[in-house]
Amino acid sequence: MKESLATLGGGCFWCLEAVFVGLRGVSGVTSGYAGGRKPDPSYEEVCSGRTGHAEVVQIAFDPEEIAYRDLLAVFLTIHDPTTPNRQGNDVGTQYRSVVFHHDADQEAAARAVIADFTARGVWPAPIVTEVAPLEAFYPAEAYHQDYFARNPQQPYCQVVVAPKVAKFRKMFLDRLKA
Repeated sequence: MKESLATLGGGCFWCLEAVFVGLRGVSGVTSGYAGGRKPDPSYEEVCSGRTGHAEVVQIAFDPEEIAYRDLLAVFLTIHDPTTPNRQGNDVGTQYRSVVFHHDADQEAAARAVIADFTARGVWPAPIVTEVAPLEAFYPAEAYHQDYFARNPQQPYCQVVVAPKVAKFRKMFLDRLKA
């Protein structure tokens, strides 16, 4: 298996991680930070909005089992890519919709999938997802990893994360891990 990486930001990383861990072809998901100016930022620093980082997930996947474009289609479906610097009640640049590409092929794929979603009118408003090169990825603190799996009864998980996971499972039933 030749493993590849995708780095995506779409609001709170707990939501994205909870979805992507259940996707067939994904071997791991790490919550973290990317796109900012400060090396190795803390969660508190990122939440301040002053580092320029976004909350992201870095997804390890097998491109022979799931295509990068398919990851992007899931990504653009499970969060609202039409709201700049916001997902629900989470507001700030750290919650922006962004694809951090690892190479020119990923950049081209991201732009093509966004153009396809736009042409098909999947969302009623324009997609504002940034497409930018990944310069550095910083894993989040250990307590953020596998957060939903470890804290399903936490109120944020019940109100925000669980509905996104349920939507994903319903829409992508054929792509779930066994």
